[in-house]
Amino acid sequence: MASDIIKLFVMMITLLVFMKLKPLLVKGEQQVPCLFILGDSTLDNGNNNNLLTAAKANYPPYGIDFPDGPTGRFTNGRNRADFIAELLGFDKYIEPFATVKGVDMFRGVNYASGAAGILDESGIHLGDRISLNRQLRNHRVTISHMSTLLGNKTLNKEYLRKCIYIVDMGNNDYINNYLLPQFYPSSRMYTSEQFARMLIKQYTKQLKTLYHYGARKIVVFGLGGIGCVPALLDLYGTEDSACVDSINSAVQKFSDKLKPMIDDLNSNLPNANFIYINSTSIAVRDPSSIGITDLREPCCEISTTIADGQCKYDGGACTDRAAHYFWDGFHPSEAPTKVNAERAYTALLSTDAYPFDISQLAQL
Repeated sequence: MASDIIKLFVMMITLLVFMKLKPLLVKGEQQVPCLFILGDSTLDNGNNNNLLTAAKANYPPYGIDFPDGPTGRFTNGRNRADFIAELLGFDKYIEPFATVKGVDMFRGVNYASGAAGILDESGIHLGDRISLNRQLRNHRVTISHMSTLLGNKTLNKEYLRKCIYIVDMGNNDYINNYLLPQFYPSSRMYTSEQFARMLIKQYTKQLKTLYHYGARKIVVFGLGGIGCVPALLDLYGTEDSACVDSINSAVQKFSDKLKPMIDDLNSNLPNANFIYINSTSIAVRDPSSIGITDLREPCCEISTTIADGQCKYDGGACTDRAAHYFWDGFHPSEAPTKVNAERAYTALLSTDAYPFDISQLAQL
């Protein structure tokens, strides 16, 4: 029976590749054959569950609004990866690398890991985490398994070039590296401009590696207002500003370099289609328009023993979750995340996505 299923799957893939079917943009129709996700806790859906780390979310009240309860998602419900999968027409969420098996990997794999960064050392004070370099190695393992199942490396490459890849990294290179001088020397070694340049250089190499593994449709998310998250507001404090402006200014130096990086990659890599999503632009401009009235207080009870800013194990949670922008000390709740994903998929402003949005990328 299993061999028959695999044969049927191979036949379906062969049809997709050689008939070169265009995605059908009917609501509910799957627009690309697979979706691969690389990132940090904003996208993690269970890869950290069995790691020796403080950065995990497989306990209540995380997942209080998710059908399967606490799964390792760092929010109350769905995360950005889930919403993007829905918008692309997938009928199931993409499985984490930690648990995906067999032919299920042909739908895609989620490699994201809480506390992970572009730099291998970012987040190390929290314990184990799967850095972007390790996620790339895990993707290479996936490709190898897929080639074995297909029995044809060329066919596998043709299949992968039709898939969409989401990459969202860099948050922890600031939150869990540059902004923690008590654990990391980076802020003493580099100015904010030098650090941003160093990150971009490393990031460019990693994205090129992803391209050489067969990716052709790659979505790169920029960083949002890290200086506005509750945990950092509590740590640094502000005077008259709603956010820690010095942090946002440092992070902006990195984000400003992403569009030129995208141009460089698209110009120098044949058939590459990298796009940039401006996380600042796609943020909810008027939170009250979607019922959000609390922009600062986390919804869940914050732990004093687990990693700073995370929910207390089996702790309390507010009842008006849709009214809170933040779920815990670092991560947004489901409500603003849904809006962010929708804006990344269908840009409303020219500044949301460059050179186009995810819905257009899916049609290529």
